[in-house]
Amino acid sequence: MTVKQLSMPELVDACLELGVPGVGLWREPVQTYGVEATAKLVRDAGLAVTTLCRGGFLTAIDPQERARALDDNRRAIDEAATLGTEVLVLVSGGLPAGSKDLHGARERIADALAELGPYAEAHGVKLAIEALHPMYASDRCVVSTLAQALDLAERFPAHQVGVTVDTYHIWWDDSAPEQIARAGAGGRIHTFQLADWTTPLPEGVLNGRGQIGDGAIDMREWKGYVEAAGYTGPIEVELFNEGLWARDGREVLAETAERFLAHAA
Repeated sequence: MTVKQLSMPELVDACLELGVPGVGLWREPVQTYGVEATAKLVRDAGLAVTTLCRGGFLTAIDPQERARALDDNRRAIDEAATLGTEVLVLVSGGLPAGSKDLHGARERIADALAELGPYAEAHGVKLAIEALHPMYASDRCVVSTLAQALDLAERFPAHQVGVTVDTYHIWWDDSAPEQIARAGAGGRIHTFQLADWTTPLPEGVLNGRGQIGDGAIDMREWKGYVEAAGYTGPIEVELFNEGLWARDGREVLAETAERFLAHAA
C-alpha cells in the first residue's frame, strides 16, 4: 500500500531493483491481479510475502452480516496460504451502527477468533490482531492498545493468534514497551510495521501516515523494544499517504528504503 500506484509486476520489479527481499501484500490488489498469478509472480521473483492484509471486521451483531465476515476471513486465510505467507493481519472492526458497546464488540471478536484460529492453523497461517490508534475505535477497530490485542490473543494458542506491532498506532502509549515484552515472551509478535506520525492529520485521518523520518516517532527505539522481545522476523513499512501515492512509485519505494536505513536499520 505504500506504493499502491504500482501494478503488481511493477512492484515486484522495483523490489528486485532495490534489493528489497520481501513484500507485504493487500488483498484488493492481489485479487485484481489474481491470487494464483500473484503467488507465481512473487515466487518466481524470489520475493517473500511477509504478510497479507487484511482480515478482520468481526464486530457485526446481525447474524447474516457476521456469517459473511467469517466467510470472507476464511477466504483471506486461503489467499494467505496460496501466497505463501504465514501471517494474516486483522483489523478487527468498529462499532456496529447504533451500538456504543465496546466490550460487546471485543467479545464478538473473540467469538470469531475461536472459529477462525483453528481454520488458520490448518492452513499454516497465523492471525495477527492489529491495535489501531484510538481515533479509529468507532469505525475501524475497537482494539486500541497492545494490551487489548493481547488480552484477546492470549485466549488462543500463539501459533493461531498473535499481534501486529505498528509504530503508528502505539507510539503514544507509555505501556506499549511493556506489552511488547509481554507479546514477545508469549511468542505472539507476528509482524512489526513502521510508519511515522505527522500532523496535521488529513481530513478523514485514514491516509495520514507519514514517511519514516518526517514525524514524531523514534523508529530505532521501537525496533529496539521489538528486538529485545525476541522478534527476528521481517520489518514492514506501511504508509497510507495521498502525497506519496501522487508521486512516482519507484521513487517513493527507493526513498522509503533509504529512510528505513537512515532511521531504523
